[in-house]
Amino acid sequence: MEGEGISKANEQKPKFKSICVFCGSRAGQKASFTDAALELGKQLVEGKIDLVYGGGSVGLMGLISRTVFNGGRHVLGVIPKALLSHEISGETIGEVKIVADMHQRKSEMSKHADAFIALPGGYGTMEELLEIIAWAQLGIHDKPVGLLNVDGYYNSLLTLFDKGVEEGFIEGSARNIVVIADTAGELLRKMEEYAPVHDKVAPKQSWEVNQLLESNQSGDTPTA
Repeated sequence: MEGEGISKANEQKPKFKSICVFCGSRAGQKASFTDAALELGKQLVEGKIDLVYGGGSVGLMGLISRTVFNGGRHVLGVIPKALLSHEISGETIGEVKIVADMHQRKSEMSKHADAFIALPGGYGTMEELLEIIAWAQLGIHDKPVGLLNVDGYYNSLLTLFDKGVEEGFIEGSARNIVVIADTAGELLRKMEEYAPVHDKVAPKQSWEVNQLLESNQSGDTPTA
């Protein structure tokens, strides 16, 4: 009986402790975009998953961060100092970590997240999404990367990915790095089932060794 209780507890344990969400500092033109941000926030709360995001309190960033924070989950916002006046309006939400630049922002968000999801957004959101996909292809991480394709917002980008495969610039297996769904619930379920199948450019261990060497050379203390 006692063993069965432990087994059930393990089954109910969420796969992801925290998810990094890339999304716009604007709300977009369609109500479906704001609805998707709110629904994803609710799904994270229900799944007992914490949020890591870009630190803004406006647009879709503000909507999802408030939803998760008001639902009792931890929210970590990572924002470059230069963007404080542009992306934060009024009170900050949850814990805010101010960093030097965009490179450090992405590094910190990645470090604190078990998976990634992109909602609709502009150049910044797309750049974050593409870099985290590239990191997966290179072997820097093996975390799930989800794309919430609200009302077909990312259809053209996905067509471009397919074109890259067709023209020989993207490996067919690497096309499957991105997990795609139209709704938050479906996306989270697919991400929980995700297993990498693509060939990595270099093993994860080699990237970790290089990062450790760079940290020691610069005098920084490496973090776990």
